[in-house]
Amino acid sequence: MKKVISIVSAFVLCLAIFTGCGAKEVKLSEVMDKINSDFSLSLQKLESADELNTYYSIDTADVKQFAAEIDPNNNAPVEIVLIEAVDADAAARVESALTTRYNAIYSQYSSYTPEQLDMVKACKVTKDGNFVSMIVADKGSEMLDVFYSYVK
Repeated sequence: MKKVISIVSAFVLCLAIFTGCGAKEVKLSEVMDKINSDFSLSLQKLESADELNTYYSIDTADVKQFAAEIDPNNNAPVEIVLIEAVDADAAARVESALTTRYNAIYSQYSSYTPEQLDMVKACKVTKDGNFVSMIVADKGSEMLDVFYSYVK
């Protein structure tokens, strides 16, 4: 019986090791470059995690890597934020912060520019493992597909 338990334990440990080997490395800067290229965007890049804190109240300690761009003219609600959090708890906090920002955008555009509201409604905040995104832009769902092509 002890031998069976030992063999099963060793098998489980081997599976755990090999599962980690298949993890996909994603550079969010490359994802953002692809989105910019495919959709001909010209946005202002957020350069530091401190700017994530300023714009989105995201704790810099929660961020492993990010790529974020916003409309510098604020003519339209265009914000693309791609974040890899350090762990699942951090991802949940990042998702909460981005949801708060999305709700603020939704509220702002429902009051002041209702013609843009349908576009905002079609956008969303998503979380896939430790990857969190908020894409608020025309063709946001297509941009999200590009993001998913890298992280899934």
